[in-house]
Amino acid sequence: MVWLAGSAQPMFAPGPGVRERRRHQRVKVALSGRYMLEDKREFFCTTLDMSPGGVALEAPEKGNLGSRIIVYLDQIGRLEGSVARHFANGFALFFNVTVAKREKLAEQLTWLANRHDLGMAEDRRHERIVPYRLRSTLKLPEGREYRVVIVDVSRSGVALRCDVQPPLGAIVTAGTTEGRVTRHFAGGIALEFLRQFPDENFDENVEL
Repeated sequence: MVWLAGSAQPMFAPGPGVRERRRHQRVKVALSGRYMLEDKREFFCTTLDMSPGGVALEAPEKGNLGSRIIVYLDQIGRLEGSVARHFANGFALFFNVTVAKREKLAEQLTWLANRHDLGMAEDRRHERIVPYRLRSTLKLPEGREYRVVIVDVSRSGVALRCDVQPPLGAIVTAGTTEGRVTRHFAGGIALEFLRQFPDENFDENVEL
């Protein structure tokens, strides 16, 4: 399992040619997204590695050093930061976020880094995010309830860490949302919701 730890120094030191000072452990993760430069132009990008303190982006246009960037990343959401350095095929961004947001990013990156260890296949029909509220309950058809932890959630389904694995096809209730068990993995289950979340109600504040 991969766990993220912080120290006293930032991930990216500002300015070109300056050795990086590690504040957080970086995770190699490829997430698609888009970013907006200060002049309002937008481009698509892909993450090369990321920490709660910053991200390295493969990107076609590089903002000026120190300039403000807004980036939207699949499974993460909206982030703001400043350009810390350039490299051949992109740039590094130092996040300008609150302590609470940095802690949330650490949780999100931990889940992303551990997806392979959990043996979970990706479902690309809908964007998957890690919600702010990770704790929920799972109610089985016979009425028994269990505490669960949300791994990630999309408009069409959710992955849960739990101590019980109902049969495939069983109709259960996660929080207040009904779903069908579609997959077992080490330490949990995946559900497909009986009714999808509408776009306007789906973001990191979503509650099952």
